[in-house]
Amino acid sequence: MILDEIVKKRKINIAKQKQIKSLAMLKQEAEALPRNRDFPLEKALMKQDINFICEVKKASPSKGIIAQDFPYLTIAKEYELAGASAISVLTEPDYFLGEDKYLQEIAQNVSIPVLCKDFIIDEYQIYKAKILGASAILLICTILDDETLKKFFTLAEKLGLSCLVEAHDENEIKRALKIQARIIGVNNRNLKDFTVDVENSLNLRSLVPENVIFVSESGIKTKEDIEKLRVHQVQAVLIGETFMRAKDKVLALNELYGKKISPKVKFCGMRTREDVAIVNRYTPDYVGFIFAESKRQVSMQTANDLAKNLDEKIKKVGVFVNASLTQIEEIAHKVSLDIIQLHGDEDNEFIKALKNKLDLSIWQAIKVKDIVDIERAKQSIADMILFDAYVKDSAGGTGKSFNWDLLKDFTGEFILAGGINKQNIIRAIRTTKPYIVDISSGIEKDNHKDENEVKTISELLRKVG
Repeated sequence: MILDEIVKKRKINIAKQKQIKSLAMLKQEAEALPRNRDFPLEKALMKQDINFICEVKKASPSKGIIAQDFPYLTIAKEYELAGASAISVLTEPDYFLGEDKYLQEIAQNVSIPVLCKDFIIDEYQIYKAKILGASAILLICTILDDETLKKFFTLAEKLGLSCLVEAHDENEIKRALKIQARIIGVNNRNLKDFTVDVENSLNLRSLVPENVIFVSESGIKTKEDIEKLRVHQVQAVLIGETFMRAKDKVLALNELYGKKISPKVKFCGMRTREDVAIVNRYTPDYVGFIFAESKRQVSMQTANDLAKNLDEKIKKVGVFVNASLTQIEEIAHKVSLDIIQLHGDEDNEFIKALKNKLDLSIWQAIKVKDIVDIERAKQSIADMILFDAYVKDSAGGTGKSFNWDLLKDFTGEFILAGGINKQNIIRAIRTTKPYIVDISSGIEKDNHKDENEVKTISELLRKVG
């Protein structure tokens, strides 16, 4: 059986590695590293209605060479742009042609959790995964007895690594639950003959409690497969070959995800004619002119000049922080603003007075620290709420994000701001489902609007909308 052969070769390979660096040395190095007790993989796999673990692998025993040309780092970054919740990296060298450097370099260059995908049979591999930068490891029930499974799970926990505990049948699920696994993956591939059947996940789903994350692995190829899994409350899928063979990974993931997402977009902080020229080429729904003290502040005259050169299809938003009614009214008329965005301490009385003066939509920014801020937003009489990250002594535009999970129970249309960029925009909108996404620092380089960043984000939104 191929699995036995893989395990046999892993033992030989690990023995050779121990001759180069002993277990004691590796252990000391791993234990000296910071331990992330937040377990980011668990958090990542609970963000969306169904979450994607996208796999980076060069080959497999069943398919042979999958990617002759193997730009692993580019592939990983494409997965991140596509909205993947996590990345799985094959490190097994003989049958999957994996290498440690793939894991290490990918972990250093993406912001989402990375899973070390290997046939782990020795604690040596767990320490190494920690050193290489993994957020999680794979533990396969089929190749580990109960004692070893528990031992490895406990060690990983101690090092701050999540464990995806892989099962194939009812008995292995029971074994995974016995060690209190928080993530259980059901492999739809029969490791004896390598046949694949997605129904395996559906048949076993009811055996895993709701408080344990359920991952379906292997053989998932169509949006119909995803929809079946979604209906059965499967929280995540691990997909390798399908994505590896896709030329456009953003389109491929979106097609599998199935649900169209098409929020409107606002690019904020226009300061120069170059900024206006860039946004005119990509026609966002809104642009923002900031009239408050900020590195992106513009005068009324500058904003008026820029507005005259703006594509007429793009609506103009004026951003104010604790400005007077008179000042807002004057600027609104002079610049021909379409929307007023209040980003300070303005209350409902102020908003009511502003509405009496101006026949314009009023947006109010709420800076989010915790659920209390979300509840406070529900009391606002503004036409729309903009949720932004709370940063002490800052009104916004910091490039910082907040815990998007806080928005899950918010009803009604809203604007999402705060730290949105090309790496996280798709995950952000799938997680929160905003009416508008507001981007400022995420389209800048060296404090200036950057056309490549604007172009990338515009293309990503077009592909998923």
